[in-house]
Amino acid sequence: MTLNVITDWEAIPVFSSLDEEARFWEQHQVGQRLMQSSLAGTDTNESTTITLRMDPRMLSRLKRLARQRYLNYQSMLKQWVAERLEKELH
Repeated sequence: MTLNVITDWEAIPVFSSLDEEARFWEQHQVGQRLMQSSLAGTDTNESTTITLRMDPRMLSRLKRLARQRYLNYQSMLKQWVAERLEKELH
């Protein structure tokens, strides 16, 4: 089964229920370009490699969640950190 690729955030409707949202995401996925462009202030040409120690079970859960969202777990983690930074700074 081929999923429809979302190339514009406006193409994602407002859902009235979790079931409706689940049905939508069974047939759609966010395009890689759109996901990359959404990483708040992240310039992929300028990044620093870090080492982060994490409980293996937590890492496994993180990877599983990222897979469900059709994301790379490292990109998802960077997005979460960027979102939290913005929240903390405001």
